[in-house]
Formats: sequence, C-alpha cells, structure tokens
Amino acid sequence: MCDPDCLHFAERVLSKADIEGKDVIEVGSMDVNGSVRPIIGQLGPKSYLGVDVVEGPGVDEICNSGELLTRFGPESFDVVATTEMLEHVRDWQETVSGLKRILRKNGVLLLTTRSRGFPYHAFPFDFWRFELDDMRAIFSDMEIEALERDTSCPGVFIKARKPEAFEENSLDDYSLYCIAKLRRCKKVNAFEYFLIEHVCGWLLRVLPKGFRTKLQKAIWKR
Repeated sequence: MCDPDCLHFAERVLSKADIEGKDVIEVGSMDVNGSVRPIIGQLGPKSYLGVDVVEGPGVDEICNSGELLTRFGPESFDVVATTEMLEHVRDWQETVSGLKRILRKNGVLLLTTRSRGFPYHAFPFDFWRFELDDMRAIFSDMEIEALERDTSCPGVFIKARKPEAFEENSLDDYSLYCIAKLRRCKKVNAFEYFLIEHVCGWLLRVLPKGFRTKLQKAIWKR
C-alpha cells in the first residue's frame, strides 16, 4: 500500500540502472491505495515478486515479513521495496534485518513508513513511528542515497544501497516510539501485544484524543 507521495518518491529516486534486468521483491505488496509495482515494472526488472501476510491484489506469495531470510535465503534480490508496512510489524528489528540480508551487494532498498503525528491505523496492528534520525541510525550500515520527510503527512522515505563490505549493525538495543505506549521502547512483549490488540487499539480508534491519551498513560504507567 502506498500514498501519492510514496509513489512520487519512488519515481524520483529509482533509476533504470537500479532496476533493469534485476530481481525485485516488494514486501507488504497488497495494493490497497496504490503500489510501486507499476513504477518499478516500467524500468524493466528481470523478475518481480510481491509478498504479504494475506492474499490480495499485487500479492504473488504469502510470506510473513519476519520469515524473509528463511523463505528466500541471503542475497536473493537486487531490489527490496516496502511501503507503509514497517510501522505495522511487532518485531521491526527482525524485519529490518531480513530486508537487509535478502538484498544482494550493491542492491537497493526503497522503504517508506510513518512518523509521530500520523494517526493510529491498524492493518491489522499499528505499533511504531519512525523519524529521520531513526532511519539514519537503522540504516547506518548501508549507503543512504535519499532520505526525506513526507511533506503531506508525517512519514519518512529512504533509498539505501547495500555496500560490498556490508557488516550488519545490531538493532537489539535500539528504541523506537510506540504509538500505543506513548514512549520509546525496544520491544513489545506478548502481554503488551495483547493490550495493544484488545485495549489500546480500541482506545485509539474511538475515544477523544485528550481522554484517550490519559487512559493510554494510565495503562502503561508512564
């Protein structure tokens, strides 16, 4: 899924040299409100595989984002694209590691996601918010070729290239802003996952913002 600014970013930063004759995978590929697939397709990829956790338009294969390395193996694709998916993944560190590791040396990663200020949007869950500094830290082991804010609504876009001498940085101790917990944290454990799914998700959807925030803080004892 993708909004118009995501599509414009992909059009601007992806070149024919990045795509032509290359193997491409799109992670979180179901076309809900737009897809980068037509943009990338016009640049002549050798192959294009769309994966998501559910069937739908643009989905060629069902695959959880945490299982990318197990399913496809290391360095299987020249281009990895993922738009508006990462904020919905509970274990974002595992997913980012998989995105990096299935990418071949000199391959390109295109990623878009949401920042603080963007409303809760469960599909079916919504956990994290990413800022420019987060992208710089998370992808400091890659060559960042483009990094921008979404100017229409809170979000970030990045294009990064995997270097020949790639050494993956550990993200285990990195904290991100969790929209349900209203603070930065490293992980969401099983109990917190239950609360987010059954309690905070409902609060964030239906209650007025001021009252909702007070209840969230009470739940997480912030």
